[in-house]
Amino acid sequence: MIRSVSRSNFRNFIFYLCYLSVIVCLGSCAMFGPPKKMKLIQWEEEWSKEIFSEAKSKNLLVILDLEAQWCHWCHVMAQQTYLNEEVTKLIGENFIAVRIDQDSRPELANRYRQYGWPATIIFNSEGKELIKRRGYIEADEMVKLLGQAIENPNVVIEDSPKVNYANEPLLPPELQEELYHRHLESYDYDTGGLKIAKKFIDADSMEYAIFRAFSKDYENDRMARQTLDAGIALVDSVWGGMFQYSTKFTWTNPHYEKIMSTQSNGIRIYTYASKILNEPKYLRVARDIERYLRFYLTSPEGAFYTSQNADLIKGQESDEYFFLENEERKAKGIPEVDKSIYSRENGWAIESITSLYTTTGKNRYLKKAEKAALWIIANRSLKEGGFSHGEEDIVGPYLGDTLAMGRAFLALYQASAKYEWLEKAEAAALFIQSNFQNSEGAGFFTVASSENLVFAPTLVIDENIQMARFSNMLFRLTQNPDYRTIAEHAMRYLATPAIAKKRLTEAGILLANYELSYEPLHVTVVGKKDDPRAKEMFLAAWAHGSVYKIVEWWDESEGQPSLSQVEFPRLDKAAAFVCANQSCSLPAFTVEDLRLLLDKQKLAD
Repeated sequence: MIRSVSRSNFRNFIFYLCYLSVIVCLGSCAMFGPPKKMKLIQWEEEWSKEIFSEAKSKNLLVILDLEAQWCHWCHVMAQQTYLNEEVTKLIGENFIAVRIDQDSRPELANRYRQYGWPATIIFNSEGKELIKRRGYIEADEMVKLLGQAIENPNVVIEDSPKVNYANEPLLPPELQEELYHRHLESYDYDTGGLKIAKKFIDADSMEYAIFRAFSKDYENDRMARQTLDAGIALVDSVWGGMFQYSTKFTWTNPHYEKIMSTQSNGIRIYTYASKILNEPKYLRVARDIERYLRFYLTSPEGAFYTSQNADLIKGQESDEYFFLENEERKAKGIPEVDKSIYSRENGWAIESITSLYTTTGKNRYLKKAEKAALWIIANRSLKEGGFSHGEEDIVGPYLGDTLAMGRAFLALYQASAKYEWLEKAEAAALFIQSNFQNSEGAGFFTVASSENLVFAPTLVIDENIQMARFSNMLFRLTQNPDYRTIAEHAMRYLATPAIAKKRLTEAGILLANYELSYEPLHVTVVGKKDDPRAKEMFLAAWAHGSVYKIVEWWDESEGQPSLSQVEFPRLDKAAAFVCANQSCSLPAFTVEDLRLLLDKQKLAD
């Protein structure tokens, strides 16, 4: 039986449906975008002194949103926090808003790297920092922060106290011992990696653990193997490549972005471990990461792109996507690749892929590395040996670009024995000395001084570690004391206790200190470059599991003197000499004899 409905009840029913429609509509607006009448934030896309001139003239504050194209939470914050009506109103009325891709501006990235991405920094019109926050900020919290800055524009964050740099370039014994204890204490003995919620391959800590394992340090051997085994979970089993990190103190809850620093460090560290720890599976990991670079982060010209997004659709988590197989993924689409080509990222990739060549002898790795290097030389070179970051830099040059390319050239020289690569590495070192040296103290600045800089240049620990090691190796190869001076200038910054103890662990400083303190193992192959036997011994010397070494190939017909400063005899066939502790071996004429010499030296070490 159908019940009759009164006209009054029917009107109430229609009203109820309309009410529900409004509620659904409002919910949809909150999820998918702002109401059409709401005024959106007008983001500036350039960071310059003019921003603060305008802020001062209009009595406004400045908010800087440092994001990354690959960053999931950056996208979420853009779609939710910065589309909140109260947030947009406060920013629109009281702030100049600036949004910058941190990969494009290394001086900003290095200044605020500890805050993670997104990083939110609020300034007064004088350029003084009022608030600094890391990571995703919900709308309600953002409203509070904005209100705090508006009410207290003169309550600024104090500058760091002035540091008195170390007088000596090497670590004093007590500081060296403290850094070593920090290395051990920062290790997570339960799951591997650093004792923090984020799990990733910390390159310096792993390299140092592997280095110690070479000397029969069983605790560091265990640390290295446990972490490297666990880190395999971060490698994409379908496409290859390494996810940036995992969260919640486990290795199985990854953030799916793939950035170049993670890929290059992964290749380099796993390749190094495969030789020193004699573990073939680590080499397979390195090759799997390189496979990803080859298919997804390589431009048609052979240079390398910067990163790949974590999200298939920006702001939406893609966990289920990365459990799919290749064809299923491609049917849904491919996460966006940032196709910016930066010198720094290319230098990292070139150096790591070159290490694959010296370990495997596979010529395709060397060709790929050389092709990328030639593209950067043709398209990013500056006068006198330096390199720009991108195609058009607003400020710069940056230390990271020329330093990464200098290290890449040095790796290419040692892998190929082509002197033109060594010359380019030397030119890079001298460019750095001329443009980035802190002449009033120690270390090297992350960016060259210029009128366009908003902040004074800063010094970055990681860059100075790399600088000390790079320049020291140039000194060991050429015996040019200028490179030793450059290395010591970087090392005095690192040997300053306030710097060395600034972060959780600084194993890289221990590596740099060791390399400045001791002579490397020096292997010289004497023979013609077209002699297959000479090439076989050269590659065998590189593939051997030994740390901190130089391998050179001297062909007398090229007219180049031996850089080792040792006069080797002229022989009628190719030979190799192993030099250490101010003495050299008798010649080895076969790969087997050379390996015996290297094994003997390994036992002596």
